[in-house]
Order: sequence, then structure tokens, then C-alpha cells
Amino acid sequence: MSNALLAALLVASATATAQTPEAETPANPQDTAPAAAPSPEGSEEMEARIRQEVDKRLEAAREELREEIRAQLATQTLATDWQEEWVEERRRLELFTLDGYFRMRPTLYHQFDLGKVRSRSLFPVSPRVTEKTQSGADMRVRLQPTLNISEEVRVKMTVDALDNILLGSVPVSGSPNDSFYLFDIFNDGQVSPTSGLNALKDSIQVKEAFGEVSTPVGLLRFGRMSAEWGLGILRNDGDCLQCDYGDFVDRVMFVTEPLDGFYVTPMLEFNSEGLLANENRYRGQPIDLTQADDSHSLVLAVARRDTPQQVKAKLENNQGVLNYGLHFSWRTQRFAPVEQEDGNVGFIPRDATLYIPDVWLRYEERDFRVEFELAAYLGSIGNRAQTLAGAVDPSANQSLDVVQFGGAAVGEYRLLKGQLNLQLELGFASGDRAPGFGAFPGRQGTGTGGFTDPGDVEGPQFRCELGGCADRYIRNFRFNRAYRVDNILFRELIGTVTDALYVKPTLRYSLAPGFDVFGSLIYSQAIYAESTPSFTERPLGVETNLGARYETEDGFTGGVEWSVLFPLGGLQELDPFLQRELATAHSIRGTLAIRF
Repeated sequence: MSNALLAALLVASATATAQTPEAETPANPQDTAPAAAPSPEGSEEMEARIRQEVDKRLEAAREELREEIRAQLATQTLATDWQEEWVEERRRLELFTLDGYFRMRPTLYHQFDLGKVRSRSLFPVSPRVTEKTQSGADMRVRLQPTLNISEEVRVKMTVDALDNILLGSVPVSGSPNDSFYLFDIFNDGQVSPTSGLNALKDSIQVKEAFGEVSTPVGLLRFGRMSAEWGLGILRNDGDCLQCDYGDFVDRVMFVTEPLDGFYVTPMLEFNSEGLLANENRYRGQPIDLTQADDSHSLVLAVARRDTPQQVKAKLENNQGVLNYGLHFSWRTQRFAPVEQEDGNVGFIPRDATLYIPDVWLRYEERDFRVEFELAAYLGSIGNRAQTLAGAVDPSANQSLDVVQFGGAAVGEYRLLKGQLNLQLELGFASGDRAPGFGAFPGRQGTGTGGFTDPGDVEGPQFRCELGGCADRYIRNFRFNRAYRVDNILFRELIGTVTDALYVKPTLRYSLAPGFDVFGSLIYSQAIYAESTPSFTERPLGVETNLGARYETEDGFTGGVEWSVLFPLGGLQELDPFLQRELATAHSIRGTLAIRF
């Protein structure tokens, strides 16, 4: 019953109580004979009876109203409590959540051969000699589902569909071809990529799958998961719209917080298990045949970290935020398996050990940020041989030492309430005087035994022959390929930052909420001139990047970048007969993406 009805009843009650009953008046007073006035005692008795009857009826109506109101309130309270509990339970125990993004990237490359002789190009060239421009578009769908078993137990995954598939690269008339089409011009559509059939990889790839359990003393994770630390020069998960690479490791880890804000994380990583068996039970459990060829890492990370919410709160209160940490890995391998010509497997006594320290520090205030990371690979390889015969050959079984250092530092200053951002980045990766950059040491050089000679671009960064090793050190540090410094030189032509240093100032300005324009200038040079194709000069190039980016609150991102590389003397050829005037390289990269 509504509040209006309740008010009406209360008004009626008050009126009835205040009214004094009067004698009934005849319709025609003249037809009535005069009567004697009632006695005072009779009048008072009648008035009392009438008042008593009215009070009784009013009290009954009030009680009925109270019961109805109680019933309605009870129903409303029950519904409200149930709804709140259901909503809270659903929020807390939502069984399935999905994050990720869809992206498409149109690109255009111009003169990425730098005008060099085609056989000396650092980038794949067109089979048509006169063609200098390459363009296309690729796409990716990244799905990151989470299955919440309870508040404490969950399973997480990362699945890529059509990962970096070039649009138009798997036409219906491609492999396998059922001869329905004779000419490509009649092709009307695309088919799903299948590894080894019509593409290099399948249309769906599971990148990450791990379990996560929250316990009273810490967080347990186990399975295949991404790896990220610091700025990302050593460990980088590659989870960005422009990323193509990323680290996914098989590990068991436990994160505990012994002190507020201090995290201690021991980890066991399975880097390589060597020989496996599934014979006669390909659908059953695989077997690691021997532990002698395993490569495992024991990792310990100790860090002082604030959560994103804590960082935001401190910055808003004009407080400084200091975060830092140490990530240390110890990795070993006793034997390396090799397959022989007769099909049997032999083992090379590798006796390899690596110590991998990585120090990270970040200090931030409302208007500026300073962050750096310094990492190293230190260790040895007891036997460098790649064959069983080489394992006992004095000219092929020498030991090697690993001594590599790399680091990056970023300084950022914010002006105009964060609308203008000025940034300076410095980076270096150690190298040595061995010819070639060493970004891909598994490639063959032009020298004896596959080693590099002056002028080579790639190859092993050591040199050993029958008389011993003229260079037994592997010194060139390699940045993680997911750590992007530029858009042309290191990203596309060399492959990563190695045996080099760079300086990169950047300016970013917000024209409107979600709409930024930016520009950067990157100067790069080799640590040693002997590592460059010129063998005599260290400067590699100056690259400019200009771009704009637009983001909306509902997840859409659109952007474009124009990059120009001005190659310098270090990229010139050593052989005078191969020397050409170096040409300027251009790239235009677009991004269309939707995050969810």
C-alpha cells in the first residue's frame, strides 16, 4: 500500500476522532412534534459508544496497514539482499573473463636495401630488380581468457589467431591447389593457414597457459607464461600493439611478500628438455629420455614494487615513487644431443654455465621519471663442438667464455600538466672486434669454417681453428627483440640492438584527450668499427620517426608513423667494387586496433 493511502487513513482517523456526533435532523422539521431533550447522562453514553466503535475500526485498519507494509518491506529486503549478494558473488566469482585485442597494420617500405648490391642487402629484396617499394598489411587477434575457479584459483591463457598473417597470403588457389582455379585473378577468398601446407605457422597458436593459486603466504604460478622484467631489454613479454616478439617460458614460480611492498620470487624454468619420446603412444604422455641433456634455470627475483594504484595515489599527493629490484638466473647444461647419420643419437659434453644478473631501478614524481636497467651474461661453454666427431677434435672442441653487458636508461619530463612530454633514452650493448654484428650468430660467415671475415654482416662472434682460438670470447650482448628502439635500423635491418650504442630524444604532445603527436631522433653507432660492413667506421645511421596516435575510451586505437633512415659510413661496404652511394630508407606504418 502506498504512502498516500497511509496518509489518507491517518487524516480520516484524526477527523473522526475530533468530530462530535450530533442528533439526526429530520428531513422536514415541521412534521415532527417537539420532543423532550435527552438527559445529559444518555447523551454522554451514546457519544462514548460511537467514539469507541470508531477507534476500534480505525485500529483494525491500522493493523491491517502495518501487516501489509511489513510484508512489502520483508519482500523488498529479501530481494535487495539476494540481488546484492548475487551481484557481489558474480563479480567476485565471474567464471570467465576475456581480454585482448584485434589489430591490423598496413605498412610501406621504400629502399630498405639502402641502395646496396642486392647480394649485400640487409633486408629481403624484391625479385624484380627495379622495384624499390614493398607494401602490405598484416593482422592478429590476441585472446587472453581467464577461467576463475574461485577467488583463489584461476587458469589464464594467451591465444593468437592469424598471428602476423599477411593479408592475401593464403588464397584459395594456393597450396594445396585442387585445380579449380587456373589463374590467380579468379581467386575470390582466403583459407586458414596450416603449418607446412600453405603457411609457416598454424592459424591458431597457444602462447601462454598457466595456473595461478593465491595462498595465505603468496602466489603460486605454474605452466607456460610470459616473462617480463624492468624496461624489457632482457625479459620482455611483447604484449603491445606494435610488438611482434615476446618471451614465453615454462616455469614454476612463487611470489611472496615478506615485507610490505617487497617481493621475493623463486622460479624454476625449463629451457630445453632435449630428447623426447612418444613412440607407439603419440596421444599419451611424452617422456624426457634423459636428464643429461636438459637445460634448466634457477631464478630468484627480489624487488621493491608499488602497485599501479599505489603509484597513482603517491603521485597525486606529490610523493616520490622508488621501485627497484634484482633478477638473477643460473642456467646449466651438461650434454647436448646430436643425431648421427645412422639415426642414433650421441651426446656432446657441453658443460655450459650461465650467470645472468639484471638490475632495475625506477624513480618517479608527478613531473618526471628516471628509469634504468643493466643486465649481463657471464659464463662459459666447455665444448663448442656441433658434431660427435668435433667433440673429440682439438680444432673443434675448444671452450668459450661468455662476457656480455647491456643497459638502457630513460629520463622523462612532463610539462603543461602532462600535456607535453620530453624524453631522452640512452642504450648500449657490448660487442667486440669480431667481424659482423652478431645478432644472428648461427648464420655462416664467409671465412674458413663458417667464421666471419672483415666486411661480413653476420656470423659467430668467436674464432677457433686447429691451432687454438684467436678469439674465444662471446662478448656481444643482444637486446630482447621485443624491445623496440626504432622502426628501421635495429628493428628491421640488423634485427636487434647489439654491439652498438644509441641516443634517442623524443617529444610527445597531446592535442586533445586521447590524441597525441610525437617525434623522435635516433643516432646509432657500433661499439667497434670492425663489426660493421665497412670494417672501418662506427656510425650506423640517423633515424627520424614522426607519428600521431588516437585512442578512445571504448578501446579503439588508430595511429600512423613515418620513419626515415639516413645511413652513415658504418653501413658502407668494405670492398670498393661493392660500394654504392647509400640510399635513404623510408617506412610508413599504420595501426588499426580494438582492445577489449
